[in-house]
This record gives sequence, C-alpha cells and structure tokens, in this order.
Amino acid sequence: MAGNSLQVLDALDTAKTQLYHFTTILIAGMGFFTDAYDLFSISLITKLLGRIYYTTNLNAPKPGTLPPKVSSAVTGVALVGTLAGQLFFGWLGDKMGRKKVYGLTLILMIVCSIASGLSFGKTPKGVMATLCFFRFWLGFGIGGDYPLSATIMSEYANKKTRGAFIAAVFAMQGFGILTSGIVALIVSAAFNHAYNAPSYADSPAGSTVAEADYIWRIIVMFGALPAALTFYWRMKMPETARYTALVAKNAKQAAQDMAKVLNVAMEAEEEKMEKYAEKSSNSFGLFSREFLRRHGMHLLGTTSTWFLLDIAFYSNNLFQKDIFTAVGWIPKPETMNAVHEVFRVARAQTLVALFATVPGYWFTVAFIDIIGRFTIQIVGFFFMTVFMFALALPYDHWTKKDNRIGFVIMYALTFFFANFGPNATTFVVPAEIFPARLRSTCHGISAAAGKAGAIIGAFGFLYAAQPKDPSKRDHGYPAGIGIKNTLIMLGCVNFLGLLFTFLVPEAKGKSLEEMSGENEGDGYGQTAQGDGSNKTAPV
Repeated sequence: MAGNSLQVLDALDTAKTQLYHFTTILIAGMGFFTDAYDLFSISLITKLLGRIYYTTNLNAPKPGTLPPKVSSAVTGVALVGTLAGQLFFGWLGDKMGRKKVYGLTLILMIVCSIASGLSFGKTPKGVMATLCFFRFWLGFGIGGDYPLSATIMSEYANKKTRGAFIAAVFAMQGFGILTSGIVALIVSAAFNHAYNAPSYADSPAGSTVAEADYIWRIIVMFGALPAALTFYWRMKMPETARYTALVAKNAKQAAQDMAKVLNVAMEAEEEKMEKYAEKSSNSFGLFSREFLRRHGMHLLGTTSTWFLLDIAFYSNNLFQKDIFTAVGWIPKPETMNAVHEVFRVARAQTLVALFATVPGYWFTVAFIDIIGRFTIQIVGFFFMTVFMFALALPYDHWTKKDNRIGFVIMYALTFFFANFGPNATTFVVPAEIFPARLRSTCHGISAAAGKAGAIIGAFGFLYAAQPKDPSKRDHGYPAGIGIKNTLIMLGCVNFLGLLFTFLVPEAKGKSLEEMSGENEGDGYGQTAQGDGSNKTAPV
C-alpha cells in the first residue's frame, strides 16, 4: 500500500476475519430477518383475512376473498412504505451518519409490527385501513434498513471477503421467509387442533371459527421479536470509520473507533485526511456532471437490474399460494376450513423456502468472492429466464395431477437462482461502487427502484394472473391474461435483467476507494473511473 492512503482504511481492507465481522453480520442481519418476515408473512394470511372479513354470502360456492382493491392495498402498501424509506433513510444515512439513523429504523419496525397485529375497527374496512396504515410505516422502517445495513457491512468488511459478508447480511432474509412459514405452521396447527372445524363445503358458517382472528395477529406480531432482541447491540455499534474519516472528516475519532474494534494502535493522520478531502474526486455531488461521468452508467445498471429482478421476485413470492392453488398443489379453498388453509399455504411456502430460497442465498455467500458478482448475476438471470419459460410454455402440461411435483420443483429452482443470483448481488454491488459520501443515498436509490418493481409485481400480478374464464376468476376481479401468459411476461423481464447486468462493474477483490475513485493519486492502482480500466464485465 502506498503511504498516501489512510492507515485506518488500509487496516480495514487487510484485516483478518474477526469476531466483530460476525457480530456485525448478526446485528445487521437480524434487521433483514425481520424485514423479510414482515414483508412476506402477509402472503400467508390474505386468504384467512378474506374468509374472516369478507365471507358475506354463505350460499356462495367458495369462501370470501379480499376484494381486489383491498387485496392490492394489504399486499402492496408495505412495499410503498419501503420505497419511501429507502430514499429517505438512504439520504439521511449520508447526512447524519449510519449509526444515528440505524436505531430509528429498528424502532419503527418493532412498533409497527406489534401495531399491525392490533389493528382495530368496527367494520372490515376499518380493520383493513388500520392494518394498511401500520404496514406502510412498517415498510418505511424496513426501507431504511436496506441502504444502512449494506453500507455499514461494506464499510466494516475487508476487501477479500467483503462480498460474502454483505451477502450474509442479506441471506438472513431467507431465514425470515422460512421462519414466517414455520410460525404460521405452528400457530395454525395449534388452532386447528384446538378448534376442529368442518370444511367450507360442509358448513360455510362453521368453517371459520371466531378464534381464527387471533391467528393472523399472532403471525404478524411475531416479527417484532428478533428486531427487539438486537436493538441494544445495534445501539452499541460505533460509527463506521469510512464515514467518520471520509464524510465527517474526523480522522482522530475514526482512528479511536477502529483501534477498539481491531485491537491495534492507530494514528489519527489528520494532515493526510485534509489532503484526502481536498481532492476533486472527493467533492462532487450526486446531481453533478462529474458524478454522471463517473457513476451514471453504474447507477443505471444497479437501478435497472434491481427494478427488473423485483418485478419477478415479488410476483413469485407474494403470489406463490395462488400459483400452487392453480396447479392443484394446494387444495381448493372450499374443501378446507379457514385454519387448515393457512396451514397448507404455510407448508407450501416453507418447503420452497427450505429447499430453494435459503440454499440459494448461502450459495451466493460461498461463491461471491470466488467467481464474482457479475458472473453470479448473469447466471442467475439466465436460469430464472430458462425456468420461467419452461414453466410457462407447457403450462397446461404442468396442471395435470401427475406433473404437479415437477412444476413445484422447477418453480422452486427459479427461487434458487434468484437468490444464488440477482436477488443477492443487486443488494451487494451498490454498497461497493459509489463514494462514501453518496454510498447510502445511491444504495437507497437502487433499492427504491427495486421496490418500484416489486410494487408493479405485487399489483400487476394480482390482476394479470386472473383467468379469462369467469367461473375460475376470484370474485370482483376483471379478466386478466392468465397465469401462463403472466409467467411468459416474467420470463421476458428476467431476460432484460440479464442484458442490463452488463452495465454493472465487478468489485471482487478491490477496495471501496478503488471502486469509487476516492483514492485517485494514492499510487496503488488507478481507479476504475479515473483511467477507464474498470470493465463492466470482468476480464
């Protein structure tokens, strides 16, 4: 390393893997555990909400379902809040510091998870309105966790294993999805045993016991527990040295904080910090021509790929229950009571999470610093495209009873390659390639683009997947293009994601300052943007 670079940054880049790395992964990761639990647990209870609050005609052949607008709101309002939170807290994390904002997001998640389960109202519309209100602010807190957790982990990590550490934080999302299914299984099994009700076909009135109203409330409130357990440790974390040194310009405090973390003596290097801050590469703003020249294509790459990925990822995740029902893996609702339907939906989601979603995340953790971000993202989008078309084109074949298991396996593989692919890398890369003073903001913008895609996926799939046959359509919905054509569209979206991946640079093995251009002139390697040597795809 050249003598012009800051010692504290060199120490972080070359540090051996230590306890504080794993502590940071756990503290930041539990936030993501809660994020995923809260966002995806709603898909487990929407059918139950429809039975409890919207079964108005007991002579109808099927139990009640949430009306289209209500279902869209309940499913999508947290995503709208998440988008807003990503932009706001991403910007605030660069202005006030990562640590100061980090606790606020967790408090919002804890309070709103509990409040969601306590939603009240004299009418079904009142209950749904209250639930949507608290889920919006829950999403707002979740949104802040995206840029802050990614940025904190990237700025603490060494450059050799940085990708694996950031991916490990994000991989806790898989455990959150899995746990939401397990909690729903346990709660629904307990209630089904205690209140054994007949199916809707046998007794429309008796198929939904009054106590079923407790089930969805318990499931959504459980999400507050893991977040609450890590709040103290999140508050004890020091500010990242990169923010303190490069943004706050406090070299002395950065050296003191990292000396405690790394257990080594650190010099303040205040004169060197002043020279570092005077560089033109460390002064341009987000809306400057210089940022556009250096990072404009990179920001386009991170926003577009995350946007396209989340259209497909959230469509598949939030509506897998509808897809499994359509192919017959989950029995028709009229053949079950309300509590047993929750159990069957949870079982399906849990199996997919256990055998496809969670392994995909940890494959990324294992290989991201070996084969790189670019390769994993390209391969992931490629196989998501392949499997989506393989499901869609012969869709009628998969709906036959003997072929259902094959459908489920191939459908699960789309989740595996989403997570051993772009769902992980789109989170990792924006935390590595932008300057420290804009890192949280740019990650928030990239993540917000993803949530815009998720909103399109959540609202669009709900309507698009409706069949043209009125007898097979959910009550109140207009005719859509059907699941087959919707899956074809999602396959095309995945292919576009593959193409836009070529705008995203490879950060494997490079320091954050090399990738962002903040070390120009330090003498240990030209930056990616400074000499144009950083190819979008790895050489």
